[in-house]
Amino acid sequence: MSTYSIGIDTGGTYTDAVLLNNQTKEMVAWRKERTTSHDLSIGVGTALAGLLQAGVNTAEITCLAVSTTLATNAVVENRGARVALFVLGTVRPFRLPVVANIYLKGGHTITGQEDEPLDLERLVDTLPGLITEVDSYAVCGTMSIKNPTHELVVREAIRLIDPKPVFCSHLVSTHSGVLERSATACLHARLMPLMTEFLDSIQRSMTTTGLNCPVIMICGNGKGEALEHIADRAAITMASGPAATACFGTTSGLRSALVVDVGGTTTDVCLIKDGQPLLSKDGCTIGQWQTHVEAVDMYTAGIGGDTHVLCGPDRTVSLTTTRVHPLAMTMDLPDPGQWLTGGDDTLVLPVKGLSRELIAQDVLLSFLATHGPATPRTLADQTGIRGILLEKRLERLLFLQHITVAGFTPTDALHALGLLQIGNAGVSRQAARLLGGTVGTDTTDFCRRVIEKTETAIEKAILTYLARSIWVEGNSAHFLNRLDNDLFSVRFELKLPIIAIGAAARCFLPNVAARLGTTATFPKHYEVGNAIGAALIGSAESVQA
Repeated sequence: MSTYSIGIDTGGTYTDAVLLNNQTKEMVAWRKERTTSHDLSIGVGTALAGLLQAGVNTAEITCLAVSTTLATNAVVENRGARVALFVLGTVRPFRLPVVANIYLKGGHTITGQEDEPLDLERLVDTLPGLITEVDSYAVCGTMSIKNPTHELVVREAIRLIDPKPVFCSHLVSTHSGVLERSATACLHARLMPLMTEFLDSIQRSMTTTGLNCPVIMICGNGKGEALEHIADRAAITMASGPAATACFGTTSGLRSALVVDVGGTTTDVCLIKDGQPLLSKDGCTIGQWQTHVEAVDMYTAGIGGDTHVLCGPDRTVSLTTTRVHPLAMTMDLPDPGQWLTGGDDTLVLPVKGLSRELIAQDVLLSFLATHGPATPRTLADQTGIRGILLEKRLERLLFLQHITVAGFTPTDALHALGLLQIGNAGVSRQAARLLGGTVGTDTTDFCRRVIEKTETAIEKAILTYLARSIWVEGNSAHFLNRLDNDLFSVRFELKLPIIAIGAAARCFLPNVAARLGTTATFPKHYEVGNAIGAALIGSAESVQA
């Protein structure tokens, strides 16, 4: 009797699912659905239900393996829970992108002896001002890997005052280095609510579809972990998607190659050497976070099909690292001619299904519920909330999945040029005409500039990843940032082929490969490569079990 494994990959834009025969390793069925950010179980459940239409008995499914780039995307886009970090001991001051970096006396020596008494009085004095500002806490003491006593005391003291989650660095890292251990603890604290919601959505979707098989989460090192062990160690999923990407890349038949996954939110780059993905045992780096999380050696850049396109007052076109909902894919979108003017380039839309009580508690949600979608400028004028305060309020509502933000993206540029046909191309063309006018060009030229900017950003992500293995990272960044200038040009020629993965790969990677003097290979089912990689890992682990 044949048995099967299911692989699911949930990204910021799409949720992919595949059904894999454990004996032949052949794919029986696959589905690609839009990720439903406000309720992840909808997209996951739809994908699972679609797979089961292949007629496989649920009793024959031995494993459901899940990979996701949600954690990676949250780091790149600077989203997640609000965290306060307490650093215990005498260290050179550093700052991580959290709500508060607080230094307290305490810590231990390399032999595990107390360096100086813990300043509990300052801790207790500081906490009341943080309670309404943060969602979780991270604690890192000097040499807590030798003696975690001060971290444990701080954790219990925080819990007596505030019941929110507290993450200690000695529980998530066994390596020295206060900065890296602090970053690792902060990421666990930052990502836990996101992963808890995601794991709950998987369980709800399984219940709805009648699945009752073991579930594993693909970790950044390419291994599977039981679902119940993930929530308290959310950061180990930080490179989950790239790990599944690398696994799928090894099936291409190429012994050494670059694997490039172009998704809606990010582009992930990793390397296969001698048929195996390279691992970074000292810890992976994503954005400005250098961690002690073991993962595939990879680089993630905030560039994808749904990256927000900005038109500057000096007639420049640029890309942010933020994902917005493409106009072509946005339901019930007002006529762009009514709002895509006067410097407004994004539209805030309320999420359907919010309770009346929840809406009544927030002035922005109340305005959107009454008047419909609005630009940030309109929200500022009508509610009186302006500047950084409005920006932070919108970030918070976006994190809570109470709103969505739509804007022009590379996906819209492809629609406007007729190169992609999965959404409303007419809306994309109208928006491109309006935005093109603000930078002094026509629709076609504007869209080509957007696509070229996207390809350049992907090219730079590839070169940044490769340059790290040759130059000191700071030096390589300094050099790569000067590739585009008025005095000279630099051309690179890669000695490795590119294995292309992801929904947006076909649109951008052929030109990127040509610019880098190499070729792009598109393996069979490359569009759902991450889900296949997850299923292969799950299949192998279920056989071992």
